[in-house]
Amino acid sequence: MVTKNKSKVRVIPLGGLGEIGKNITAIEYGDEIIVIDCGLAFPDTEMYGIDLVIPDITYLVNNKSKVKGLFLTHGHEDHIGGIPYILRQLNMPVYGTKLTLGLVKSKLEEHNMLSDCTLIEVKAGESVKTDNLKIEFIRTCHSISDSCALAIQTPQGVIVHTGDFKVDYTPIDGEVIDLQHFAKLGKQKVLLLMADSTNVERPGYTVSEKIIGENLTRIFGKAKGRVIVASFASNINRMQQIVNSSLHYGRKVAFSGRSMEKISDIAMELGYMHLDKNNIISVDDIDKYPPEKVTIITTGSQGEPMAALSRIAYSTHKKISVQKDDLIIISASPIPGNEKLIARLIDELFKKGAEVVYNALEEVHVSGHACQEELKLMHSLLKPKFFMPVHGEYRHLKRHKLLAESLGMDSQNIFIMETGDVLELSRNSAKMAGRVTSGSIMIDGLGIGDVGNIVLRDRKHLSQDGILTVVVTIDKESFTVLSGPDIITRGFVYVKESGDLLKEATELVKEEIDKCMDKRITEWMVIKSNIKCSLGEFLYNKTRRRPIILPIIMEI
Repeated sequence: MVTKNKSKVRVIPLGGLGEIGKNITAIEYGDEIIVIDCGLAFPDTEMYGIDLVIPDITYLVNNKSKVKGLFLTHGHEDHIGGIPYILRQLNMPVYGTKLTLGLVKSKLEEHNMLSDCTLIEVKAGESVKTDNLKIEFIRTCHSISDSCALAIQTPQGVIVHTGDFKVDYTPIDGEVIDLQHFAKLGKQKVLLLMADSTNVERPGYTVSEKIIGENLTRIFGKAKGRVIVASFASNINRMQQIVNSSLHYGRKVAFSGRSMEKISDIAMELGYMHLDKNNIISVDDIDKYPPEKVTIITTGSQGEPMAALSRIAYSTHKKISVQKDDLIIISASPIPGNEKLIARLIDELFKKGAEVVYNALEEVHVSGHACQEELKLMHSLLKPKFFMPVHGEYRHLKRHKLLAESLGMDSQNIFIMETGDVLELSRNSAKMAGRVTSGSIMIDGLGIGDVGNIVLRDRKHLSQDGILTVVVTIDKESFTVLSGPDIITRGFVYVKESGDLLKEATELVKEEIDKCMDKRITEWMVIKSNIKCSLGEFLYNKTRRRPIILPIIMEI
């Protein structure tokens, strides 16, 4: 049961806590709700066949009359990827910086929704007002341009949401984090800080992106042939550095991979990436230039099987294959769980004769998230009364709590929350005030939410033990078997090598059907149940496997 008090501010995380991705938070005061970010998560290995995971926004839909807008911190998938699915249920304006909205616009166009949505551009330093709230956009640094923190001025005090950030004094786009604004907010007294916890386990400071550019230029200088660089498509600053290194050595640049091509086009169109069209070549034309004059920027830095770099490595790419003297740079760190995919990819590239450079050998990637000393700086500038760590799995949130305590914060004022929890705030107090409906909605193809735990359980069962179908035809008048039973298996046993097992299974089914015939059992469901029970027990005793058994009875 959720308690309500209109004089208090309620902070409701609907995703992004205890997990990486799916970031979304609601802030409610009286009859107004604002939403911060709306991201997606990628499925884990137990989500068979699932393409994407988005947050459950039942609470927002049930209170749609209160929702005043969606405010975006930056343009990464885990912060904007769920927008097309959510806007189908909620008609609300979307506020964000120029590049962020450019990426959102592209997504809405893909979903044929752009004409029905309201996108409102806000520059860093500007603010948006509702009846009771004022939302300020504050310049930060991250691995994508135009990233912002949000300061929400409420009648009870200021709430600061850092978004994803790091402190980089030499960013590629020249837009330094606005530490002065954070210091100013700290002097005004911050009620609640919600801060990025992704890199809280790492001591020290995050390396500047500029260092990566210098390393890339040095590595490019050693290349004898083509240079192929795999990176995150959304890391526009990294792409700019790859471009700079290429131009330094007189190389033309080609983009490979759907997301890489799309995001690079958007970034150049909006002025966030600078590359003269004369220096861009199509993947179709790379063979028209000497290898030492070509750079290919591609997707696939996480070893994804269908991404461009994997198709290049396994010789399934239609236009690019590994050549002698190719230098391949993987400019990204493995996302947890992807280590094996990347290791196999690197092995395959080496086997094809390429030279491969990755982060274990050279510093060719740096995180976009703050390490411990940068987090300490943010806490020290803002001096919040209450603190809620966000953006991370439970261990990250716990470590961030300990970091805040090491700076002198009272542990009673720190709240490690779960998705769906409600934090209720006044000027001098904060307390947990129940829960709201929350969770994950799974997307499989065009289906949104039509795959639940039962379907996933069946898919897991199929993946582990396979399926066995029993087909029998019965004359309903004479109550005799006209044909069958026939047994068809998929993913259970190889028929040619398990003929005896299937013959025994067929005989068992015959016996079970004969018993039912003798007893004049006319309910097909009873016959099917008997077949499933007896056959299931037999197969488990013989194989220690439990395939899904589907009896099919046809009447004539």
